[in-house]
Amino acid sequence: MTAPGRRSSTFTRLLRHGFTDPSAAEGLLEGPELAPVRNDPVLLDALGATADPDLALLGLVRLVEAQDGPPAQRELLDTLIAAKPLRDRLLGVLGASAALGDHLARHPHDWQVLVTYEARDLHPGVREFERGLADAADPVSLRVAYRRCLLSIAARDVCGTTDLAQTAAELADLATATLRAALAIAGAAAPDDAALCRLAVIAMGKCGGHELNYVSDVDVIFVAEGTEGADEGKSVQAATRLASHMMRICSETTVEGSIWPVDANLRPEGRNGPLVRTLSSHLAYYQRWAKTWEFQALLKARPVAGDLELGEEYVATLAPLVWHAAERENFVPDVQKMRRRVVENIPAAEIERELKLGPGGLRDVEFAVQLLQLVHGRADTTVRSGTTLDALKALAAGGYVGRADAVQLDDAYRFLRSMEHRIQLFRLRRTHLVPTDEADLRRIGRSLGLRVDPVRELNREWKRHAAMVRRLHEKLFYRPLLDAVAQLAPGESRLSPDAARERLVALGYADPASAMRHLEALASGVSRKAAIQRTLLPVLLGWFADSADPDAGLLNFRKVSDALGKTPWYLRLLRDEGAAAENLARVLSAGRLAPDLLMRAPEAVALLGDGESGGLEPRGRAQLEQEILAAVRRADGGEQAVTVARGVRRRELFRIAATDIVASYGTEETPAVADQGALVDLVGGAISDLTAATLAGTLRAVVRDGWGDTLPTRFAVIGMGRFGGHELGYGSDADVLFVHEPREGVDEQEAARAANAVVSEMRRLLQLPSADPPLLIDADLRPEGKSGPLVRTLKSYEAYYRRWSLVWESQALLRAEVVAGDADLGSRFIELVAPLRYPAEGLGEEAVREIRRLKARMESERMPRGADPTLHTKLGRGGLSDVEWTVQLIQLRHGWAEPGLRTTRTRQALAAASAADLLSTEDAATLDEAWVLATRVRNAVMLVRGRAGDTFPSDGRELAAVGRYLGYDPGHVGDMLDDYRRTTRRARAVVDELFYGSAPGGH
Repeated sequence: MTAPGRRSSTFTRLLRHGFTDPSAAEGLLEGPELAPVRNDPVLLDALGATADPDLALLGLVRLVEAQDGPPAQRELLDTLIAAKPLRDRLLGVLGASAALGDHLARHPHDWQVLVTYEARDLHPGVREFERGLADAADPVSLRVAYRRCLLSIAARDVCGTTDLAQTAAELADLATATLRAALAIAGAAAPDDAALCRLAVIAMGKCGGHELNYVSDVDVIFVAEGTEGADEGKSVQAATRLASHMMRICSETTVEGSIWPVDANLRPEGRNGPLVRTLSSHLAYYQRWAKTWEFQALLKARPVAGDLELGEEYVATLAPLVWHAAERENFVPDVQKMRRRVVENIPAAEIERELKLGPGGLRDVEFAVQLLQLVHGRADTTVRSGTTLDALKALAAGGYVGRADAVQLDDAYRFLRSMEHRIQLFRLRRTHLVPTDEADLRRIGRSLGLRVDPVRELNREWKRHAAMVRRLHEKLFYRPLLDAVAQLAPGESRLSPDAARERLVALGYADPASAMRHLEALASGVSRKAAIQRTLLPVLLGWFADSADPDAGLLNFRKVSDALGKTPWYLRLLRDEGAAAENLARVLSAGRLAPDLLMRAPEAVALLGDGESGGLEPRGRAQLEQEILAAVRRADGGEQAVTVARGVRRRELFRIAATDIVASYGTEETPAVADQGALVDLVGGAISDLTAATLAGTLRAVVRDGWGDTLPTRFAVIGMGRFGGHELGYGSDADVLFVHEPREGVDEQEAARAANAVVSEMRRLLQLPSADPPLLIDADLRPEGKSGPLVRTLKSYEAYYRRWSLVWESQALLRAEVVAGDADLGSRFIELVAPLRYPAEGLGEEAVREIRRLKARMESERMPRGADPTLHTKLGRGGLSDVEWTVQLIQLRHGWAEPGLRTTRTRQALAAASAADLLSTEDAATLDEAWVLATRVRNAVMLVRGRAGDTFPSDGRELAAVGRYLGYDPGHVGDMLDDYRRTTRRARAVVDELFYGSAPGGH
């Protein structure tokens, strides 16, 4: 007897052998069941070698208890001690799987299937499993026989007799034998149906790929033909009944549980389509309707049960379609989008534990391998295997994947699949989530040979392999393109020129020959620069491929790299600052404007990084004015000063464009901005602030150059139109009015000459030919238009507006805001025009009719000939003009009474009108949505084409780029145009009611 407070030697030995509950284990060992062997050291050593010694011991006690009496118990225990193969197999299974322990307790004689250790038992195939299931005549006996076979597979697995690939193949072979047995049972139950049809069962997914899990849906497709002389319709109906019964036999829960669900949802039309089709019906569907992912799924198709001749015919008939799938438009984006969608659908709480579908999970390896197979399998039949690891090996042998990458992926895939197997084996439940319970993690870690600190080692290895997969799976597609132009080590395979061309075409490159030349120029050689490029380019190529114009992205990257290649910070920025490389890839492949701005001063790349000089947040007006005015003070003369100001403008335009592009596309870390109205406001406000700061700097430079510190007349610039409304686009002119007021004692003619000279010089300097984009000043909204003086005194404006002002001028003045020059003079101008833009008691009916007449005339006269009025963003139906004139009419009518309407900004005025119940919330939202969309389209056209435009581009690639900016996936430009027409059509209906009809509160 052990003294109180002292532990027995058995307790200590149990701890040393890996038991976590030695007290309970000691109690089990002291029980009568194990009395004959409890002191045999062989037993304790064998239990200590299992994944979970406590679980193995409990399972063994239950198994001994379940034997038919003392002789049977003695036979089990004697064999256990005498035969090491049985001991390792039986205890290994009991320590890894509670579910198989339960099976053995219910069927206590099944342990004997683990006794034999002949050559044929080491690697059984379909034939051996069919023999094991031969006596099953109903669903219950089939389940018992299935578990008995599964017991032998698990035993070989946990003992290391078979590796991961062999275990997965055995599980697929057992599934094949089970489907055949289930179909035989279904056929025996309905012999008339069986006589009417030829039914083939095609395995898909992991079963088809000969790489099944312990517990997984078994994906299948059914194909049937009538027997000779049978009616086709009746034959298909008979086959459908047989197929349905076969699925129920495998899937339904009985007293012995279920086997696994049989899933036929990969069939044409999914669950909405017929369960069984003829071969000709399958072919017609795949030729006409199938999506890219459906051809990807067919990579795994393998006939397994029923009429195997028909099954082989099915595979042979569809194979040519599979190997031409890579020629489909948007092939690579479609596959990658499918992968992203899978990740997006994982609950946030599970994504870090998701072994199969999460980032760096098994699906990443499988998708990458399948993508490469579809691209290169057409020309190279050696890479067509349905088994992931075999396909990966073949891809490496053919040079389609780098050998080192293939080895790392193979290791990672084997480890992650082994984890998945051990997780599922415990309860025989379908799951891909890594458990959080420490006991579960300990058991899994020990089962994988991690014995020192199983939990910590398991987490470390899992994270290491997942990180490896995450790093490799994206660039797996791109790195061999660089190897094709680089110096390779002896023995390394490389992509052939044809294979490289195929891959680039699949990625969306229109000119693969030029792309290869760019890659060679960037990545060949032994310099440090080339080495860094070889690291960067695989990832950059993926981001370029995610754009509408990969060719332009790669060409622009080469230009920037050529310009900055000798600067030490450039490649370091891209390599070391996470956001910079992806931001640059997005900017360079999204259109012409941003790359053009960047090429004129490539050092602006630094703005794309995370460091001190980086940051894509547009700068405010005060900060911009401070920088520009400081530069003007340092400059030598007006021309140099304005050159510097225009340089700042170019840099900041690039910053704004880059912000807009990155926010619209999103990045791997940050999704695209959902609130497009906020993005429109950000861009419009930033460009307007930049334009105001540029005008302020130019004005200061002109005055200093011509008059020193003080101009003979006070001078102010009033922003009008989109400028005054903080709504400028990338290609907008600056609409302005100029106002001046002679200083005391200055002759009015002298003051006028000075003011006109200032305006003339400002316009000249801002349009001088240079590398920087010009800033065009448009003063056509001034009194008397083009025939009136460019600049007037405040008194002259007052006299004109008092006597001659027209209703269109009141409307134009709604947007007036001081943007540069003498702030006091500007404020007095705004006070002067307030009664015009917010007339007391609102507009009279004649004025309203005049505005409507002007709008109708503009619609009929100014629409460009041949333009589609449903797609013209400015003058078209429900476009910018419609929304703005409607809002401005509300302001003219009600601004005197509603302070919220006294704003130069369209969206603010619209919100204020809605808050004042001058239009419904729904109508306001409709107008706002149309205005934001039309503004986004205009911005997109300028970003894509590099020149302003009011309608969608006609060029297909440019149109696709506009679509990507607006958030449409490749191949969906038709949806984009339909959505634009629908949005603007609804807006026009509101305009017809509010502007042309009788608006609520409008009288």
